[in-house]
Amino acid sequence: MTVGCGCNTEDMNRIVAPADIAPPAANYAHAIVSEDTRTWLHTSGVVPTRPDGSVPAAIESQAEVVWANLLALLREAGMDARDVVSVTTYVVADQMAQLWKVMAARDGALAGHRAASTLVTVPALARPEWKMEIALIAAR
Repeated sequence: MTVGCGCNTEDMNRIVAPADIAPPAANYAHAIVSEDTRTWLHTSGVVPTRPDGSVPAAIESQAEVVWANLLALLREAGMDARDVVSVTTYVVADQMAQLWKVMAARDGALAGHRAASTLVTVPALARPEWKMEIALIAAR
């Protein structure tokens, strides 16, 4: 994708994958290097609240809502999923058996794009109905 500076997004945000370390444990990159970027987006932890204020009960639905919210923030900033360089996901510990659903939502939203990714389990989030939240960094 060409951006305003005449740069290519894929060239600005490159995966760093040294041959002398083990590959990532899932569909993410160990690291991303961003060069010659002009715009950065840092989100807060984005929670699974729909525009009408409702929160779905199932974690897979919560993951879909969180990613819809994140993609809306990216669009508003003039970016898209290919600009994401880092994702930090927080999941309530009692949802450990459902982590694959959270990762599948990430993979679907990023549509094959790989970003650096960290997943942390926590005892609870700020509201009891929230089972997860995600913060990301994007660069263009």
